[in-house]
Amino acid sequence: MGTITDPIADMLTRVRNAGMAGHSSTLIPLSRTKLALAQVLAGEGFIRDYEVLRGHPQRILRLHLLYAESKPRIQGLRRISRPGLRKYVGRGEIPRVYGGLGMAVVSTSQGIMTGREARRRRIGGELLCYVW
Repeated sequence: MGTITDPIADMLTRVRNAGMAGHSSTLIPLSRTKLALAQVLAGEGFIRDYEVLRGHPQRILRLHLLYAESKPRIQGLRRISRPGLRKYVGRGEIPRVYGGLGMAVVSTSQGIMTGREARRRRIGGELLCYVW
């Protein structure tokens, strides 16, 4: 297996694919950023739960997907800021996703959080992805 140049995009793709295939969970190589992203997804009700498994040589993050009437709760995931083109937003520029039905995920100096939380705290940061 080759090196992943964009681990966040890889995580989003794994979640998207698992949802489309109807899997109850998906496995992702663990990093602090991915763990923080999983916490945000769980906190906003987009995934049922997550857990950290001991793997070799690296620990693994298992996301338990959430379904409503056999449709995945996560209808869409879109990577915004990428390694080749970073996208930063000021506190007043954080977009609303699908009129508030979705969420923007922002990496700020105070950690990874939803766009709503970043607006509330009046901080900007790197716009990681949209979830709806």
